[in-house]
Amino acid sequence: MGKGGTSIPDEEWERFLRDAEAETAGAPEEPSARARTVAHRKTGEPGPPEGWRTYQQPKPSKGRARYVVGFLVAVALLGVSLDPGRVAGWFGRGGGTAPVAAEELPTLDEPFRGSPAAGWGDGGSALALPEARATGWMNKAQVARALERSRDFLVASSLDHGVLRGERPDRAIALMNPHQKDVRTYVTAALRTPSAEHDPLLLFSRFAPSKLRVVGKVVKTSGRITYREGKRGAVEVTTDVTYVYPLVRAAAGSDEVTRTIVRREIVMGWDNPAKVMTEPGTFTLISYRSDTANGGCTNHTGYFVPVFTAERAVAEVPYDGAVVDPYDRNPSMDTLVPDQGQGECGTATRL
Repeated sequence: MGKGGTSIPDEEWERFLRDAEAETAGAPEEPSARARTVAHRKTGEPGPPEGWRTYQQPKPSKGRARYVVGFLVAVALLGVSLDPGRVAGWFGRGGGTAPVAAEELPTLDEPFRGSPAAGWGDGGSALALPEARATGWMNKAQVARALERSRDFLVASSLDHGVLRGERPDRAIALMNPHQKDVRTYVTAALRTPSAEHDPLLLFSRFAPSKLRVVGKVVKTSGRITYREGKRGAVEVTTDVTYVYPLVRAAAGSDEVTRTIVRREIVMGWDNPAKVMTEPGTFTLISYRSDTANGGCTNHTGYFVPVFTAERAVAEVPYDGAVVDPYDRNPSMDTLVPDQGQGECGTATRL
């Protein structure tokens, strides 16, 4: 149950959607990639060129830079991969390269030690929902349910331990509008044959079980969930969440802990079925982008590939990307993942 909102049973939710569809004249339209673009959010700047944040089906014939967000054509939003080989201070508190005191190093018993995430909340329970109010085509109770389902997607895609072990994110996929064919095509390709153009890590967190395992049962999270009325009266939910994954090698007896830090922004549209082709309890994906530290710089395996201390020395090449503290949530995603970004490797100040 979301904070400030009242949950309703799935049966009532589905009946509400059927009634809304029956009462409105005119056939609903298929969710069009070109018709659903996200407005430019930077104050005082001109609007973006055509294709901005559209979820148009990616064209394999077009070259894409590393970590390109799928479905973008004119201006690509690229997830900036912060190569762990250039982490300054590694597990330090940022801004330096001094040796880290032993008491600040993470362990199997305290995997978040020495990290700001130690004071963050645990998993989905830390992601508070805003107070629901009647918005667009939905009343207060339906908005509350949409917010809950939006958080359910975050849990199913980025926190479910089966998914973290590399299993197929079926519960997350079930929440996505099946009529949004370009997204379905992209997700299917990304999970079956991951590549630079079809990268599942932009939506799902996955680690190769033969190489890595998540330490313990807790993933630390910090973020916010907001909503507003979108096009055609849809309830548009924006989630901006940082996930901190503590990891150890899968080999027996391994005890060195590292961390992968992922910040994702996902915008979901809960559409009126009388106006857009959708199914009860599913959302239309409007946009998504991510910023990752210690997940692999040129990695297209479909799994995050973090580096441990002994492997850092092999990556002694200069990078042109920004120097970023992955725990700092003050910079906006527009700053971290700029409109004209090229997906270059950057440097994380700490893990």
